[in-house]
Amino acid sequence: MKPLAHRPGYRHQFSIGANDLAIGDGAFLVIAGPCSVENAGFVDIAAAVADAGASMLRGGAWKPRTSPNSFQGLGADALEILVAARTRTELPFVTEVLDPRHVAEAAAVADVLQVGARNMANAVLLREVGRNGVPVLLKRGFGSTVDELVRAAEYLLAEGTEDVILVERGIRTFEDSTRFTLDISAVPVLRSRTHLPIIVDPSHAAGHAAFVSDLARAAAAVGADGIMVEVHDDPASAISDAEQTLDVPAFRALVESLDPILAAVGKRRSVAGATAGTGA
Repeated sequence: MKPLAHRPGYRHQFSIGANDLAIGDGAFLVIAGPCSVENAGFVDIAAAVADAGASMLRGGAWKPRTSPNSFQGLGADALEILVAARTRTELPFVTEVLDPRHVAEAAAVADVLQVGARNMANAVLLREVGRNGVPVLLKRGFGSTVDELVRAAEYLLAEGTEDVILVERGIRTFEDSTRFTLDISAVPVLRSRTHLPIIVDPSHAAGHAAFVSDLARAAAAVGADGIMVEVHDDPASAISDAEQTLDVPAFRALVESLDPILAAVGKRRSVAGATAGTGA
């Protein structure tokens, strides 16, 4: 396997799920949903998010929380709910894995496995996830450099998983007006150093719902291959990350505002069944 930095001029593109959702080469993913799968009501939220323009669903089954006393997710029960949401909406879903012991169980049903920021450098987890052959969404650690993110991705490729999506989700700096500082320059820098698709998570970077849409539009303008946004039908009642979660009308408005920006940079929103390169 060649290191990612040694493949100039090549852009990886692939499809996700049974309906061949395209990413890369002009296809822009809009991944959306609550931070956590809280209960069976997730299915209704997923339907609303799909109707508002999401390409793909997100929902945490196992949650890495700052406090051990916070909600840690429903675990395996959440996987059943995610499958039900996929059946209803016909959209693929991504969910995070925290423990190598849960990888096979999640990989058996999920369309994409997420390795979160806290685990970006967890080599044991990366190798286990990479062995399953399921596409992987790899988030940059909030204290990690771009090169460290690229090296982490190479663990996945070394185990045979080529379909990897890199995620810029903000880094920790001296600035505290937002939850993290969105390193928007990471998108073009990563494009110069890797062939993999790159998306942006404006929700975790902002930490405040009021800033999420502007950061998402900036991600589209700078050439990202997608965004990952937290959306809930009642953000105030969300168990985790309520402050940074959009409601459905705000998410719909965001999606509609992306189209002219994407057209300006030669991309289109990806929809199920599209061919990579068309995005529609």
